[in-house]
Amino acid sequence: MEAAVGLLLVLLRVSHGVETHCDGRRDGAQCYGALGGTVKIQLMDNTSEIHRYHLLKNALKILDVRNNKVISNTIGERALFPSRGTFRINNLSSSDSGNYTLQTFDSDGRSLGGWTLQLFIQAPVSSVVLLSECLSQGEMRVSCSSEGGDSPQYSWTLDGRTLTDTELLSGNNETNIITLKQHVSGHLVCSVSNNVSNVSKKERISTCGFIFINCTSVNGTQISRWVYKANNTLCTPPKQTSVGKDYGTTISDEPWYIRNLPLIGSVLSALVIFLVVGVAVICALRKKQNSKPTKKEEEDDQEVFADVKFVKRQANQAEKKAAVEYGQVKSAKRPRRPEPAETDCVYANIHKVR
Repeated sequence: MEAAVGLLLVLLRVSHGVETHCDGRRDGAQCYGALGGTVKIQLMDNTSEIHRYHLLKNALKILDVRNNKVISNTIGERALFPSRGTFRINNLSSSDSGNYTLQTFDSDGRSLGGWTLQLFIQAPVSSVVLLSECLSQGEMRVSCSSEGGDSPQYSWTLDGRTLTDTELLSGNNETNIITLKQHVSGHLVCSVSNNVSNVSKKERISTCGFIFINCTSVNGTQISRWVYKANNTLCTPPKQTSVGKDYGTTISDEPWYIRNLPLIGSVLSALVIFLVVGVAVICALRKKQNSKPTKKEEEDDQEVFADVKFVKRQANQAEKKAAVEYGQVKSAKRPRRPEPAETDCVYANIHKVR
């Protein structure tokens, strides 16, 4: 109860001095007054031509004026009706809301007509509070609240212009809670108003530290999403190209060996070619060396050849000796030493050379 009374006192202090104006010269007009303030309603252009008129509230007469003189006034000092046709009520309260009807009469008491207007008393907006918080994916939720104020209406602007759909993730320019996309930053203003007041709050907002990455990871996975910049390990080393306010930022993390793959391939190809050529040269040299006869083999061949010649000489000598001793009677015997035939020596010579 004490809190409600305190709030009412605050609203009265805020609305004190708030004055609203309304044109009530047409039937069905709607007028608004601030709680604790003043409302001025233009009822007629000139009262000098009107002999008598009554002002009724909800069919109850609250004012009777004849020849510009007040005959009765149930509102008391709060109500004034100057000769210029303006009806004024001070220190408005919620009970002042209602339908007001003006009736006019001529000097003979005949009705000249009348019309009705509606008066609404509203508590003005006293103050506005802005609260913002970062969400898990880098979005920012902003809430706008007001103290007091009947039938508040909300509107948002960013850097002096209305928020667009590309900046709003949820909510709209007429809700008190909105969610901004990850790239939005600037001077954000929330305005709260009703028919008797208008209060706004301005706050400088920045991004929640998120950036948009579009890259291929080491294992070949394509990554396109918003990540927290300080903890980003998905695309390293970063190669950033910023567009606007970190919006559309592209980060490439191709490893150095992928970026230099053509150069590495060329170097490896050259090394393979050099290796193959080297192996071929070595094999050719070894084959050439193996095809030449060694010095020992040459000496062996010469010795065999000499032996053959020597055998031939011995054979000739044996034949000659046999011829000389042919006619003798077993006076001498040729030693039983196997002697190779000439043809055998030739065959052995060919076999050795091969």
